[in-house]
Amino acid sequence: MTANPERPAPEFAPRIIRFRDAPRYLGMDRNRFNAEVRPHVTEVPIGKQGVGFDRLELDAWFEHYKCCNGRPARKGAITWDARDYPASSSGAGSGISTNASAGGEFAKALKQLTSKKRKGSSQE
Repeated sequence: MTANPERPAPEFAPRIIRFRDAPRYLGMDRNRFNAEVRPHVTEVPIGKQGVGFDRLELDAWFEHYKCCNGRPARKGAITWDARDYPASSSGAGSGISTNASAGGEFAKALKQLTSKKRKGSSQE
């Protein structure tokens, strides 16, 4: 049976992507693919020496990677980390205080604690 020249063959992505093509499919080099992707996806033997990977599994790996490491790329958009971790020090947070009054209060509390320890240790 010959192909009909009036009817083009349907285009589709193959389900199995060979090892030589898998890094390019994900947009990375072979070394990065071997280190970061290959340990987490199933290798499918093809013939005696060939190795392939399920395209859907590679897509799932990328979606997981994107969820853990990606950010919105649009200009002016609020990024996920800008909401959770504001750059402004006006909100409550952890870290070293740069406010002099807060530092003074801490210093007073620290002095009070250390003076109690000294009194207790001298009586022993």
